[in-house]
Amino acid sequence: MTIGVRRRMGVEERRQQLIGVALELFSRRSPDEVSIDEIASAAGISRPLVYHYFPGKLSLYEAALKRASEDLAARFTEPHEGPLGARLLRVMRRFFDFVDEHGPGFAALMRGGPAVGSSATNALIDSVRQVAYEQILAHLDITEAPARLELVIRSWISLAESTALIWLDGRRIPRGELEVQLVHDFAALTAVSAAYDEEMTALVKRMVQDEPTDGPFADLAARLIALAG
Repeated sequence: MTIGVRRRMGVEERRQQLIGVALELFSRRSPDEVSIDEIASAAGISRPLVYHYFPGKLSLYEAALKRASEDLAARFTEPHEGPLGARLLRVMRRFFDFVDEHGPGFAALMRGGPAVGSSATNALIDSVRQVAYEQILAHLDITEAPARLELVIRSWISLAESTALIWLDGRRIPRGELEVQLVHDFAALTAVSAAYDEEMTALVKRMVQDEPTDGPFADLAARLIALAG
């Protein structure tokens, strides 16, 4: 008979295990509601051992947030192939996948959780927003955004965050509809800005020139025409 022996984890391996356990618990309940004792129990170690790897709950929260922020930032990465509307829709689906998987933790982060207010946490949040901003610029094939375009993109990123938070509070609107609506919102914000600026007008024309008739941008146009009819 073979007797199983628990393998001793190295320092970094144990740290990564604790981060993973914390993220799993934070995905179900707000980090404020999760104790170090719960994290220790779920990891199969003692409370003092958790403190051996992390000085306190805030330190562990920030480490978990760093991993989550890297995951979220990666979801904005999309091949620069095919119509822009379809690309943005795929990004929004991955964004809502993340929100769905990490609901309470995402809400706590955006609304105010145990690590909010620390410079490290704020920097991580800003880094995700910056990655999203740069990815959208890259999809538009623009290296340096004019002022109006920067306003549109950063406003849209904030809108996506707010929409996700409202959706989490009861999920009263079908998720798929919100994903499409946010792509429509991007097109609408860009079109409104184009009404005030020739450079933005040229960008909108370039955005829609290769869009298929069954794409999200064409769908928005059809809905608006129907409203006017």
